[in-house]
Amino acid sequence: MRTPGLIKITALSSLVIASLALSACAPRVDVRGNLPRKEALSKVEIGTHNRDQVARLLGTPSTIGTFDDKVWYYISRKTEKIAFFDAETVDQQVVAVYFNDKNVVEAIHRYNKDDQRQVEIVERTTPTVGKEFSIIDQLLGNLGRFGK
Repeated sequence: MRTPGLIKITALSSLVIASLALSACAPRVDVRGNLPRKEALSKVEIGTHNRDQVARLLGTPSTIGTFDDKVWYYISRKTEKIAFFDAETVDQQVVAVYFNDKNVVEAIHRYNKDDQRQVEIVERTTPTVGKEFSIIDQLLGNLGRFGK
């Protein structure tokens, strides 16, 4: 025979467990990046503004081109993650500001999630010169070198 206290504890425990289970299913949304406002972006004039003026209008870019520093990227990404699954990109916006050799704005392009491409990872490695150390060599390699 169950007592009223035991029934209350069981009901409360069930409610807490159900709440935790449902809250784990709610997606966690992360928004990251620095996308300039449309008003600020519309003030940038192609062929007129230079890097300093663009920085004052739009702020610091999220990143600068790796191989070509004449491209500034302003990137914003929204992701959702549910429970233990990998995060999924829901929205991504990129504004690319291109500069010419005189550091004057040459073009402005907008990209979104549909424009992204999957990059194939190359499995080969670049050989380097020198000695390859085993794990034991790395762990014990400095013993005896201290105090010299």
